[in-house]
Amino acid sequence: MKTGSLWLDDAVWIGSVRMASSLFTRMRGLLGCRGLGPGAGLLIESCGAVHTVGMRFALDLVFLDAQWRVVTCVSGVHPGRWCVPGGRRARRVVEVEAGWLDLSRATTGAQARWVGER
Repeated sequence: MKTGSLWLDDAVWIGSVRMASSLFTRMRGLLGCRGLGPGAGLLIESCGAVHTVGMRFALDLVFLDAQWRVVTCVSGVHPGRWCVPGGRRARRVVEVEAGWLDLSRATTGAQARWVGER
């Protein structure tokens, strides 16, 4: 799994991000994970909606379009939800543990950028 950071408007936004891009890593997501902790997230590629069935903790979600612009944010998604859609333009989602990420910076249309580790 690739690792890196997510930048928002030319500043580090989430410092430790794992990218799930294969079919297996996208399907597994955060299932079985006890938590991510502050500063960490999971970026799921080719994803327009998520579920939290089987999750152990609440999530904040940021859906991004094909050009890495913020489409929508959903905060405090509790375990057990069958479907949390990101909208018809959503192409990827960032999942973080609920409560620590400043979602006010992620306004609709804000430009995000992935920076992979070398």
